[in-house]
Amino acid sequence: MRYLGGTVRHGRISICTGPAVLALALGLWGITREHSMWRDEAATWQAAHRSLPEIGHLVGQVDVVHGLYYAVMHGVFALFGDSLVTLRLPSVLATATACGLTALVGARLSTGVAGTAAGLALAVVPAVQEHAQEGRSYALVLAFVVLATWLLVSALERPDARRWAGYAAATLIAAWLNWFSLFALVAHGVTMVCVRPGRTRLARWALAASGAVTAALPVILTSRHQSSQVSWIKPLGWSTVLGVLITVAVAALCTRLPQARGRVRPRAQEPLTRLNLAVVALPLCAVPQVGLALISLVKPLYVTRYVLFAYVGLALLIGVLLATIAARLKTDARALLPVAVTLALLALLPFELRLRTEESRIDDVLSAAARVGDVRDTADGVLYIPAARRDTALVSPHEFAGLRDLALAQGPVASGTLKGIEAAPHDIERAMLGARRIVLVTDPGPLRADTVRDLTKQRVLRTRFVRCSASVVRGRQVDLYERGTCHRTEGPDALRTSSARRGARG
Repeated sequence: MRYLGGTVRHGRISICTGPAVLALALGLWGITREHSMWRDEAATWQAAHRSLPEIGHLVGQVDVVHGLYYAVMHGVFALFGDSLVTLRLPSVLATATACGLTALVGARLSTGVAGTAAGLALAVVPAVQEHAQEGRSYALVLAFVVLATWLLVSALERPDARRWAGYAAATLIAAWLNWFSLFALVAHGVTMVCVRPGRTRLARWALAASGAVTAALPVILTSRHQSSQVSWIKPLGWSTVLGVLITVAVAALCTRLPQARGRVRPRAQEPLTRLNLAVVALPLCAVPQVGLALISLVKPLYVTRYVLFAYVGLALLIGVLLATIAARLKTDARALLPVAVTLALLALLPFELRLRTEESRIDDVLSAAARVGDVRDTADGVLYIPAARRDTALVSPHEFAGLRDLALAQGPVASGTLKGIEAAPHDIERAMLGARRIVLVTDPGPLRADTVRDLTKQRVLRTRFVRCSASVVRGRQVDLYERGTCHRTEGPDALRTSSARRGARG
């Protein structure tokens, strides 16, 4: 028996090692992205540097959906120091774990070859590669959703309290990291309906699921009062709809393969004749994407990273497709899978190369901060339009040494916000008129003022100051304004660009 257990354990290791190693290698490749950090990661950076009580103060007002992640990253920075590597390494490790677990799910529901192929397919998915190098929570959500799926299959085959408790815990942690992960719970509900596991198993699943949802309710309800944070999301476009339809259609076609619908023999006494890979993978692929898309018809919410875990379902079915091709060609899968992965990576090479540069994200706060450092000695004040661009200084405060924040009334930490609280418009105007030269950090292109405070900044700059220089730096613009006549040799429209002009979200 000990030998048999060792054999099973060795088999599991051999199945998941390849996908995990591939995901780890892709995640570590160019992890610093040419020493760049975009605005979402800047939010993680500044929040993780706060104390746990300060993080609690923050999430009571904004970003409650990321509260657990900020606390985790606070611990990571405390243990290993703050750097771009430590910012992104948890996501790399989570992605590698997710790919390994996906392989185990595929092997449990189909064959070892299908499982390994599924894990490799997930590692190669472009969106998964992108978020493996992101200092945000989405890769961790992916890992816990896959873990919950693996525990669900395990609990259905061999029901016991420990497995159901683990399933509930994994589902809850995923929801605390981002409650959109509960779409996976709905997908699991569809699986339960298809499997018809009997009253006992169904009751245990319902108990675990309801427990996870109940424990996640405080986060869900609080986030409803912070809905303004997702006001930037655009209405559902036809390209997004088409992408969802194609993904779900490919997954549905793959469910017709015999290996996807083959019966799994559970080791429990009561057989589950309807449990197979198709009834697990297709809902996991379709429900999150279609569900969020339908909600977005009423309130725009669809962003791919919110349902990144849906690619697990697609990867499981692609794994079955590759295993079927290997069987039909009578080819050794150990030779076919490396070839398939190599071809996929080569086909995606232009995307992969760009993904690991500063150009892959909408902006780079580090480059913009460095540009401010170049001009700060000639200025005595700084402004931000919109106020959210203050993250440039919060991530690299040393580059802003000696510059007075002319609009800030209460700092981000004290106010429990990410961008601080700005003074009244007349106070901002008075502070601006007391400055000789002002650095403005904004988005590329014409100034876009959406608040009374920003309109005041824009009006005073236009009527009382002259723009001496403007530099577009990787998705952000740094301007230098002077009272009266500009004494610089550059014209007001001289631009130093290190990247092409790109639109930026407000």
